[in-house]
Amino acid sequence: MRVPLSWLREYVDLPATETGRDVQAKLISAGLEVETVEHLGADLKGPLVVGQVLTIEELEGFKKPIRFCTVNVGQANGTGEPQEIVCGARNFAVGDKVVVVLPGATLPGGFSISARKTYGKTSHGMICSSDELGMGDDGTHGIIVLPPETEVGKDAIELLELVDEMLDIAVTANRGDCLSIRGVARETAIAYGLPLRDPALLDVPGPNAYGYPVKIADPTGCDRFTARTVTGLSAEARSPIWLQRRLQKVGMRPISLAVDVTNYVMMELGQPLHAYDRSLVQGTIGVRRAQEGEKIVTLDGTERKLHAEDLVITDDRGPIGLAGVMGGANTEIADHDAAENGGNATSDVVIEAAHFDQVSIARTARRHKLSSEASRRFERGVDPQAAAAAAQRTVDLLVLLAGGTAEAGVTEISAPSAPHTISVPADHPDKVAGVEYGRETVVRRLQEVGCDVYGQDELIVTVPSWRPDLDDINDLAEEVIRLEGYENLPSTLPRPPAGRGLTSRQRLHRRVGRALAGAGYVEALNYPFVGEQVFDQLGLDADDPARRVVRLVNPLSDEEPALRTSLLPGLLAALRRNDGRGAHDLALFETGLVFHPRDEQRVAADLPVDRRPSEDDLAALDAALPDQPRHVAVVLAGAREQAGWWGKGRPADWADAVESARTVAREARAELGVRKGQYGPWHPGRCAELFVTVDGEERVVGHAGELHPRVLKTLGLPARTCAMELDLDALERVGDDIPQAPGISTFPVATQDVALVVDAFVPASEVEAALREGAGELLESIRLFDVYDNAEQLGEGRKSLAYALRFRAKDRTLTVDEASAARDAAVALAGERVGAVLRS
Repeated sequence: MRVPLSWLREYVDLPATETGRDVQAKLISAGLEVETVEHLGADLKGPLVVGQVLTIEELEGFKKPIRFCTVNVGQANGTGEPQEIVCGARNFAVGDKVVVVLPGATLPGGFSISARKTYGKTSHGMICSSDELGMGDDGTHGIIVLPPETEVGKDAIELLELVDEMLDIAVTANRGDCLSIRGVARETAIAYGLPLRDPALLDVPGPNAYGYPVKIADPTGCDRFTARTVTGLSAEARSPIWLQRRLQKVGMRPISLAVDVTNYVMMELGQPLHAYDRSLVQGTIGVRRAQEGEKIVTLDGTERKLHAEDLVITDDRGPIGLAGVMGGANTEIADHDAAENGGNATSDVVIEAAHFDQVSIARTARRHKLSSEASRRFERGVDPQAAAAAAQRTVDLLVLLAGGTAEAGVTEISAPSAPHTISVPADHPDKVAGVEYGRETVVRRLQEVGCDVYGQDELIVTVPSWRPDLDDINDLAEEVIRLEGYENLPSTLPRPPAGRGLTSRQRLHRRVGRALAGAGYVEALNYPFVGEQVFDQLGLDADDPARRVVRLVNPLSDEEPALRTSLLPGLLAALRRNDGRGAHDLALFETGLVFHPRDEQRVAADLPVDRRPSEDDLAALDAALPDQPRHVAVVLAGAREQAGWWGKGRPADWADAVESARTVAREARAELGVRKGQYGPWHPGRCAELFVTVDGEERVVGHAGELHPRVLKTLGLPARTCAMELDLDALERVGDDIPQAPGISTFPVATQDVALVVDAFVPASEVEAALREGAGELLESIRLFDVYDNAEQLGEGRKSLAYALRFRAKDRTLTVDEASAARDAAVALAGERVGAVLRS
């Protein structure tokens, strides 16, 4: 928000010696982010005067049109003689009043003016454009043509208000009131302890039956609507210089008188307004939700297809404006330029000053990618009580500047509402800040921001209509603290309780990250938002629990309105993005939270600020949140091992995905089971189901393997992409957080190899489990080193699994008989469990 200091002084009697820097310091101390102070015209020096063009001679023989002019500047040049000036612009004529800079002056940017010979003539000065004077965009980019009544010889620096100081304020989302001169002036008055001349304090006539007809079909989206009518606007009326200059200073381009007045009042009072050409409005003005598929051409000339949640302004034909965002082209105000081109200038206007729902306007602006000055204010909160005053201010200016007549009819529709009151202990700000302010200070500061305060120890505070962000007792405490000065708060170091460090969950998270990074994976952090169409792309069943999502009330993107239930969508999108940019050999991992809705929804209570929340407080807060387990996932594509002079490379495959799960399980010190499975995006023949045993029952905690070709095609992923996802919290619960040092025996190892023939459908994990149990405590390790499949030698539907068994005792050297006995016991149990027989 750009705020001219000269405009601010109209509402607050600041000392004449106060500069923009002084005001900046005061407002920053009060909590506003004043980023810069710009000095307009700091290097501007006159004489800069109003002149009248007497003659224009067109010079021939040059590459571009050149004009030799004589200009009457009165006595500003000391002689009273016409000033001879060479100019290349063509948007002025004989008799026009223009801005002339005379020799000896300096324009913005340090550009000195002197008499000089050019194009065969001597030019004694310049006829100025708005760009040359640093005035901002006036829409013409040509010579400034002043109103005919402007006095010749008048100082143009004063006339055009070229010297000023501009405060550039970064208004936070909760302070919509400061998106207006009125709001900033209020903060300035409080900071200096001076009275405020509130521009919204106007005599406003009450509603009557003669106003323009308005019908509100959606009182939730629009709880207040004021309509006023002004007739007989002069087609020749132009925005006065002071009005144009103020709009330019705040960053808006002057357009036409009626539009400029509505923009001026919006910047002054913070209430967005819209003016309709009354002759183009057909019937009753209405406010309703759009019908799906309706269309409207907005003032920017774009046809927009409306959404059923869009709030629209209508007449008998249909939509004539996107409520709170932008008006429609079919009721646009036509100015004098339209009349000069054969059209009809608008003479009668209907003024709209309404209050719309913040969330609805924000979503409409985002949905149509159409952020306007109006929508920015409605999104942050507009004073609903200012609508009538803003409409009256607009009417007054149109009557004054355009010679219009205000009709007696006043339309004002408002939904019944009670003022927002908050009960707050008088010492609550003291407890929050750790400073003893006292009741009198608390009451005085709250009254300064516009609150009505009653009571002694327990204060009943009525919040002003222009501060919708004051919602609870802590908001009121913040107002007291910021106005008393954050810099006055004492610096108190917190006393952390002794013995607190990383939790076991945090330690596991770090160990897993280091282990995967050491295995060649690169961490990729992704946003936790998804669109529900991704579950179809991943091939999940219609009743899959992962389809139950937590939806956000105000998502960053309408295309991703839910919180993720899996890490794979984000990781696969990262893999696709990197592959598309030429990185084809990829191994990515992520550890992060996923979100599952609870069966019973609860509302979180406000936590205390004067003490640490109790365990019950934290438990209640946690119960109101979604279930948020931490998962770990990896995705792989391309080469896992690069080819080179050392030998052939190897592509990533399902076994790498399974091994990544085992890597994670080792860090969690948990026993992870692996067996054949089938789920969602994985290839049914190359999917491993990962499980742990809890209280004797097996619980599935994840899946790993190669993704289904159909999923790869749908998501645009490389061929043979593999993935793994695992519930890290579930591993932590069955794992051992305390590391156990391995036992090291000084006695030699005895190795026995066995090759077992089993049915082809028997999982190797079941054979291994039987061997491990049968071998007993002497077994140190077991490793599958060969899988053989030959129907001629083994028989149809049979396979051979070869294992290396390592036996070792802690207290002695094993004999051959002991090792053989352990091996035979293992083979015997495998025969009982899975029908394994020794391969001959």
